[in-house]
Amino acid sequence: MEAWVPLFDIFLNSPVPESEASQWFHRSFNASSAATVPITTASFVSLLMKPLDAIVVDESEYASSSSSTRRVIYVQTLPNMVQARIFSFLAVEHKRFCRRDLCNLARIVLSDNQTLDFWVERAARHLLDAVSELNYEWISCLNLDSGEEESTEDEFESLPSWLKDAAGSSELLPWLPISFEDLKSWTLCGGSGTNNDTLDQVAEEVEQFMDGKADKDEIHDSQCKNYSVGPEIHNKALNLKAQIMNFESTTKVVGLANEIRELCTVRKGDSSLVLELIEPWLADNETASVLISQLSYGSEEELTWPSQVICSIILPKFLVLKEPAPRVLLAATLEFCKLHQKTAVYALLLPLILYKNGINNPICDVITRVIKECLHPAHVSAFCQKLLCSGKDERGVICLPCHQHLISDEMVWTESLFNLFQSILNHNVCLTQDSLIVFFIKFII
Repeated sequence: MEAWVPLFDIFLNSPVPESEASQWFHRSFNASSAATVPITTASFVSLLMKPLDAIVVDESEYASSSSSTRRVIYVQTLPNMVQARIFSFLAVEHKRFCRRDLCNLARIVLSDNQTLDFWVERAARHLLDAVSELNYEWISCLNLDSGEEESTEDEFESLPSWLKDAAGSSELLPWLPISFEDLKSWTLCGGSGTNNDTLDQVAEEVEQFMDGKADKDEIHDSQCKNYSVGPEIHNKALNLKAQIMNFESTTKVVGLANEIRELCTVRKGDSSLVLELIEPWLADNETASVLISQLSYGSEEELTWPSQVICSIILPKFLVLKEPAPRVLLAATLEFCKLHQKTAVYALLLPLILYKNGINNPICDVITRVIKECLHPAHVSAFCQKLLCSGKDERGVICLPCHQHLISDEMVWTESLFNLFQSILNHNVCLTQDSLIVFFIKFII
């Protein structure tokens, strides 16, 4: 009981008990792993539901004081304010607890209508609403007594459905904190709807985000056409290349960026060929950061020009990273990717991950920063599904023709690539079931 005193002190005195209690659980979980009674969410609920015999004193105005004993649970012996705060915390963090236990706890407290405080009742009802499933199928069968308890096994105690087919292998995921014998003895049931429901809420946005087929076809056509830009454009491009290699001042680089934009605008269909002649990826990091910030015009939905900019300036530099990316270059890249998220996926993340020699730690760090700081988790989920489950033609990787030999059709599974997916999973990204299956198959192999 002493181990829980700091937590109850938070509920009693803290102005923000929900957040402080959540942080306390984070800190105490690892620290209590070697304790006799470890601090877990399950043990906390068990403590709250511990049965006790309480002495109830009747101090009615018209009757002499009398006492009686009745059966209660531990949480009912706490002050009303503490009870309300505990139920509020459980409602906020209900995904970390067993849903069935929280339902039972709330119902036990709500069944005591005679002595129930108003705010305790509201907090308990809020908890019950938060953990109750919206499943109305039983109404059509008029099975009003069964309710939600008989619908499915609680997902808190069940294995994910994507482990169902893999459970027959003795080599299954050796890092799991359960033995193979225990795994085989468990009842495997469904439960893959949560991730799908989460993605359905943003399906339209993700579809728009990942649907760049028309723009990618336009880029592909401009790359495949072997146009001659003409001697005048050719000479101007070579002159700009020479100036970019000799960095003098930021003001001069801004002027060069304007000249590059004007030249590419004049030869709009040949802009990728013009950029190949200029070779801006050979500029130093400071010059490259100024160029990408000056050339990042256009709307968020535009794909053609932003993709050519990032392919010709940033991508070649990151493909050959052997050391951590320079701060000035990485900062400019992150700002660009925040403005052009679709471009970041097709013209930076996909080519980097599909690098023919496999990504190393510096490249992995760059990809991780872009994913965490520039993309919504739903977009990351859709991106991972495209990367893991789509074929070569469906991915739509964008890069300049002169760099296509550096990009492979398949991922090279290095240690850094596994670390990247681990970071994505730690980022609370809801991957689809088929993406998880492909990833864990690669992990086992």
